[in-house]
Amino acid sequence: MNIIILGAGRVGESVAESLVSEKNDITVIDTDPQRLRALQDRLDLRTVAGNGIQPSVLEAAGIRDADMLIGCAAADETNLVVCKVAHDVFGVPTRIARLRSPEFETGTPLMAAEGFAVDQVICPEASVTAYVRKLIEYPEALQVMEFAQGQVSLIVVRAVPGGRLVGHRLGEIPALVPGLEARVVAIYRKDTALADLDGDTLIKVDDEVFVLAPTAQVRDTLQAWHAREHRPVKRVMLAGGGKVGLRLAREIHGLYQLKVVETERQRCDYLATQLPPSTLVLHGDATDEDMLADENVSDMDLFAALTDDDEDNIMACLLAKRMGARRVLALINRKAYADLVQGTQIDIAISPANAVIGELLAYVRRGDVEAVHSLRRGAAEAIEAVARGDAKTSKLVGRRVDQLKLPAGVQVGALVRGLHRPDGSEAGADATPQVIMAHHDTVIEALDHVIVFVPRKRMVREVEKLFQVSATFLF
Repeated sequence: MNIIILGAGRVGESVAESLVSEKNDITVIDTDPQRLRALQDRLDLRTVAGNGIQPSVLEAAGIRDADMLIGCAAADETNLVVCKVAHDVFGVPTRIARLRSPEFETGTPLMAAEGFAVDQVICPEASVTAYVRKLIEYPEALQVMEFAQGQVSLIVVRAVPGGRLVGHRLGEIPALVPGLEARVVAIYRKDTALADLDGDTLIKVDDEVFVLAPTAQVRDTLQAWHAREHRPVKRVMLAGGGKVGLRLAREIHGLYQLKVVETERQRCDYLATQLPPSTLVLHGDATDEDMLADENVSDMDLFAALTDDDEDNIMACLLAKRMGARRVLALINRKAYADLVQGTQIDIAISPANAVIGELLAYVRRGDVEAVHSLRRGAAEAIEAVARGDAKTSKLVGRRVDQLKLPAGVQVGALVRGLHRPDGSEAGADATPQVIMAHHDTVIEALDHVIVFVPRKRMVREVEKLFQVSATFLF
């Protein structure tokens, strides 16, 4: 796929890195030649220096042959304009814009072809906020992602000493936890995916386990992997009142006892006007041990460092954890830092760019892909796609799971049936979808939403081919 990316900042760079690794033809436009040179030295892509909203610059980038344009510039206005120019002047089929303002939403008249012609809006701040909210709701998890309109969730959990399932084999899970509809789709041990999971695979302490389960059973599934009874989050401290911190505070105030720590006095004053009196806004440094002690960080169920400074976030989390915070979470922009600290004293490291890359990949993937979640800092993926066609035109429909030609390690985890009417249109709100945990003899039907775990990105192309119907399919 020929893709043009406007903006070589943190998000643009991460998007380019992910898409280049899939052998797409990538061209990056930015006004900073030095930044572009550094990017080109590291990645196999083209760069064009200039103002990306100018048609001449877009021409030089080869936009007439582009399949997709992604606006990742710092200013919302720039990304909106470039999408409009790409649509009206050059007829680019797919336009995606990174927009910080919550007033621009996908599918609204303003984003339609007659407006700014944006097919999909991505917002890293919103994605990170949703990510953190899930971890507050399910503190035992490392990650929780939803599929099939919220019917199914993929849960990432670490096997801890004393957990009910630790030391047992996968085949023993139904007897140990009766009534639990869940399927283990991957186990990572010392950062390496175990191959060929079967009933004899043993679960060991510190394994990173990926489990698909009906969303209604997420709580029960997490409890099965831990030794203690569920302890809900009640007290939360946020270090950093920037865009992410403020957005998260607005969404969770009233649900938890909330404290927000901000270093800039002027920003504190602004936060105080934007948040209700029940939220305590503190002027201080989250890396100051005395300040954290005065504010009883040891009583916090969750401490989240959300500033723009990676080092400050890491240090604040390490300090809060040492002082007794039950769980700590750090927002880290540099991928190398995130890989370094994940699973140490810092419970969870979140990369804003990785939080949104799945939204982009859903447009890059071939076949009828509904959702993509990037996992393990981009090394693996979970894909939800619709099985179209029939037994003659599809490689999926009418076949059992054990008849599918899947790459080694790829797992079909679950099916969701009933999200579409027989004519292919989406079912209404009164529909009652059926969640089916996939087994070797499960038969895939037309219009099933199939959720697949892919342990290595190089396998994605083979998985995509399964969801592509033959040319004779006219549905």
